Amino acid sequence: MPYLIKSKYKPPYLFRNGHTATMYSGVIKKTIAPKYEQETWELADGDFLQVDVRIRNTDRAVILCHGLEGDSQSGYINTAADYFIRRGYSVFAWNNRSCGGTINRLPQLYHHGSAEDLETVVQRVSDRRFNNIYLLGHSLGGAQILSYLGRHTIPDTVRAAVAVSTPIQLKSSAQMINKGLSRIYARRFIKSYKKKVLTKAQTFPHLLDIHQVRRIKRFEDIANSFMVPVHGFTDLEDYYQRASPESTLDCIRTPALVLNAWNDPMLGTQDYPVEMAHYHSSLFLETPHHGGHCAFPMPHSYHSYAEVRAYAFFEEISSI
Repeated sequence: MPYLIKSKYKPPYLFRNGHTATMYSGVIKKTIAPKYEQETWELADGDFLQVDVRIRNTDRAVILCHGLEGDSQSGYINTAADYFIRRGYSVFAWNNRSCGGTINRLPQLYHHGSAEDLETVVQRVSDRRFNNIYLLGHSLGGAQILSYLGRHTIPDTVRAAVAVSTPIQLKSSAQMINKGLSRIYARRFIKSYKKKVLTKAQTFPHLLDIHQVRRIKRFEDIANSFMVPVHGFTDLEDYYQRASPESTLDCIRTPALVLNAWNDPMLGTQDYPVEMAHYHSSLFLETPHHGGHCAFPMPHSYHSYAEVRAYAFFEEISSI
C-alpha cells in the first residue's frame, strides 16, 4: 500500500476542525440529487435492492456506496454523482437493504463486512456491458468495498476503487465514536438503525427478542441483539474481527485508495494502516491532516476533495 504522506488537500480555514467539517458537510450543506432512473433489482434470495441510475454514452461507470444509515441521495453521494456525471461516467448509486425509505423483505439489514449485495451490483453493471467499472464508497460503504475486494472474485471489468473515511478496524472506530463529541454521531446512527431493527423484530419475532432490541443504546447492543442472531456472527468480538476490512486487506489485488483524514472524529488509532502501507502493492493510503468524516470541503466548491481525488485516482489507474 504505497503511503502518500504528503496529501494535496488543504481545507478552508473554517473547516480545519474535524467536527466542524463533518457537521457542515453532513447536516448544513445543501445538495441536489442528479436526475436518476430509479430501479428495483430483485435478488436471488428473494429480497431486492433499490438503485438510482444515470446512464452516459461511455463504457465507464462508477458504483457509489453510501455510509451507515445513509442512502443513495446522501449529500456526499449527490456531489460525487454530479462530479462523475459531468465527466462522462455512468452512475449507479445503490441502497443497502432497508435504506432509501423502503424496508426490505428478509430479516437481514447490512453491516460493514456485508459485500454480497455489492457483488451483485457489480455483476449487474457488468452485464450492461460496462468495460470500466470503478467503486467509490464512504465510511461503511468504503468498508464494504474493501471487504468485497478482499473476499470475492473480482471481474476484470473492475478497474479501481476508493474508500473514503473508512473504518479499518471496527473495534477501534467503535471506541472512538463513544468518546466526547463523537457520541453525537453515535446517537444519531443508533436511533435510525434501531428503528429498523425494531421493525424486523416485530416482523420476525422468532428470530429477535423485541425486549432486548428496545434496550439498544450502543453499537455493541446492536451487534449483540441483531448482528449475532441474524447475520451469523458468534459474538461481538467475532463481528468486530470478521466484519472489519483489516482482515481482508492482504488479499486485495485491485488498485484501491484509502482516504482517511487524521482529524476524522469517527476513526480510531487502528483505522490508519500505515505499517501495511509500506509493503502492499495494490492499496494506496492517503492521510490528510484535515477532512473530517465524509467531508473534505474545498474553497468555493460544490464538490469535495473526496470525489476530486477519486476521479484523479481512477484516471491515473486507467492510463497505466
